[in-house]
Amino acid sequence: MPHISKNKLAYFDYKILETLEAGLVLTGPEVKSVKKGQINLKGSYVTIRNNEAWLINCHISPYKMAQREQRNYDPTQPRKLLLKRKEIDRLVGQAKTPGLTILPLNVYTKNRLIKLEIGVGKGKKKFDKRDLIKKREIAKKIQRVLRQKI
Repeated sequence: MPHISKNKLAYFDYKILETLEAGLVLTGPEVKSVKKGQINLKGSYVTIRNNEAWLINCHISPYKMAQREQRNYDPTQPRKLLLKRKEIDRLVGQAKTPGLTILPLNVYTKNRLIKLEIGVGKGKKKFDKRDLIKKREIAKKIQRVLRQKI
């Protein structure tokens, strides 16, 4: 599965409890733009409306070669997610739980289709984030010292 885009901030700000794979409903020029890597998941989230899952605030840049077809194109328009009824019902139950959020994590291709990995996350506290940064810095220093000895 070649990854197109990853939401690194979601992994930093949230502890991911569960993940799901969903399809994305896109237009032709949007598909080409996404496959070129012109998608940004930063600040986006998933919501459930009328028993349908929607990706909100995801930015897909307009495809340059399709200027005529995309005159009134909104790059951050809501996009429908393709999930099974059981998966949507489960997400509805988890979204009602206080402190849980549904987030997009990765966009990738699978058999020529564009898939979105969504996760149910619980927000991390500030001290958890600081602890993660400290551990990362210590690991970098250890690697640097090991490289110098070799």
